[in-house]
Amino acid sequence: MDKHDRSYLNKISLANPWHLIAVGFGSGLLPKAPGTFGSLAAVPFCIGLMYMDWYYAVIVAFITFFIGWYASSVTEKAMGMHDNSSIVIDEFDGMFISVLFFPSQWYLAFLAFILFRIFDVLKPWPICFFDKYVGGGLGIMLDDVIAGIFALGVGHFFIYYVL
Repeated sequence: MDKHDRSYLNKISLANPWHLIAVGFGSGLLPKAPGTFGSLAAVPFCIGLMYMDWYYAVIVAFITFFIGWYASSVTEKAMGMHDNSSIVIDEFDGMFISVLFFPSQWYLAFLAFILFRIFDVLKPWPICFFDKYVGGGLGIMLDDVIAGIFALGVGHFFIYYVL
């Protein structure tokens, strides 16, 4: 089964709130590069997180993880396939994690976007391990959480030592 196969989309309903959340409120339904567009759709939310107190931002990322886990599980079950590329709530959470503790400067959300996409696409170890060996909604979420953590670390390096 091809994770980019769009024929599975007829098995979900945007009237179902879990499906709507899983596809990033529609951002994952674009025919080309849904992961990139899902990550880009998360940028305005990331900017908002950057202006929150850090503990609220951590809580939002934590809650998004569990909501995303459930929404991804429900949606992949409806589709009958694991990790269809239209499921992008994991990109949202990975992006949320990638801006944690960033200074409140909106343009840094785009640095996080670039770094997150690099790690999400290249999937260095251990991201590739979780992507390949952890199934269900948990597996969908975990590889992007780890990509977000990598982007967070590299982003902080850039902010404090390069920029």
